[in-house]
Amino acid sequence: MKGPLFSFYGAKWRIAPKYQKPGPRIVELFAGSACYASRYPDRAVLLVERDPLLASLWRYLIKATPEEIRALPDITADTHVDDLPICQEARWLVGFQINGGSSIPKKSVPSRLRNPLFPRFEAGAWWAARRAATAQGVAEIKHWRIFEGEWYDAPQDFGATYFIDPPYENAGKHYRFSTIDYSALANFCETLHMQGQRVIVCENTGATWLPFRHLDNVKASTRQGARYSAEAVWP
Repeated sequence: MKGPLFSFYGAKWRIAPKYQKPGPRIVELFAGSACYASRYPDRAVLLVERDPLLASLWRYLIKATPEEIRALPDITADTHVDDLPICQEARWLVGFQINGGSSIPKKSVPSRLRNPLFPRFEAGAWWAARRAATAQGVAEIKHWRIFEGEWYDAPQDFGATYFIDPPYENAGKHYRFSTIDYSALANFCETLHMQGQRVIVCENTGATWLPFRHLDNVKASTRQGARYSAEAVWP
């Protein structure tokens, strides 16, 4: 897969190769745009997502054909997403793609992309490239599954690699659902680890609900002046 199927706040596409490689099965809790699993689309993947909007979007992507994605309408600087003659899930997909790194799908192209001097937006080439990459990606995830609900209600898979990327304790306030019992989540992660499960837990450096170690400083986006995030991991 050339990239994530949609752009989302807190995504892990750039740093995903630095985490431990998975076994044949992945359970990705707090799935978001599932950037870890998207690096290994051939694995048997179970996504767990509490947000009904994101869960619906994943059901759409798993079911959609490449032809359906390629047929999504072109986008111009004046496009309003709600006016597009497509299903709601496809509108959410477009809304995330036209304003990368957001926690909610947007309704219109951001002002920085309306500048006629912005080279990647000429003739819709910017959106066309994202649409083509997503079309290619959906063909690779037909075997994936999505569980809509809380992390503690998800079916467990002994022997799977658990990738756990919750809203960060201090930096996760932008998500629609950001209330987490970190003590309970820490106990869950430690239990999986003691059972011999392969577990990867993400946080910012400085988080204390598990004994995290610093992994890398990652630029939030390719945009000039974008901030860096001090990423940590456990175990």
